[in-house]
Order: sequence, then structure tokens, then C-alpha cells
Amino acid sequence: MSALLVELSRKAQTLTVEERAQLAQELLESVERDSDPEVQVAWEAEIASRISRYERGEAELIPAEEVFAAARRLTK
Repeated sequence: MSALLVELSRKAQTLTVEERAQLAQELLESVERDSDPEVQVAWEAEIASRISRYERGEAELIPAEEVFAAARRLTK
């Protein structure tokens, strides 16, 4: 890991949960803009599939609070 990446990561950890989520979203969007068009098409198909499963009642929905709590437990 580069020194810059280490420093950015360290600083990002001092942000609030909401700020880290916003930063993560912005970084992901920047990656998506630079992604391979075939990869983008595959993601769009996956998204459509997940929406369809949700609409048919086949998806297991987990509240965000539970997901974040589990993630926090895993990182401790």
C-alpha cells in the first residue's frame, strides 16, 4: 500500500459514519465511470435481477442497522 493510500485511509477513519459512507459512494462512482462497458452491462443485469427477486418477494431483506452492527463486530 502506498504511503498516500495509508495516510488517506487513516484520515478517513476519523470521519463520521455518514461521512465515510458518502466518501465510499463517491469513490465507487468514480470507479464506475472508469469501468469497462461490459462490466457495467453485467452490473446492470445483476441489479435488474435483484430488483426482480425483491419484487417477487424472493429476496431476504436485512435492515441496514443489522448489517452495520455485524460489520462493526467483524472489524473489532
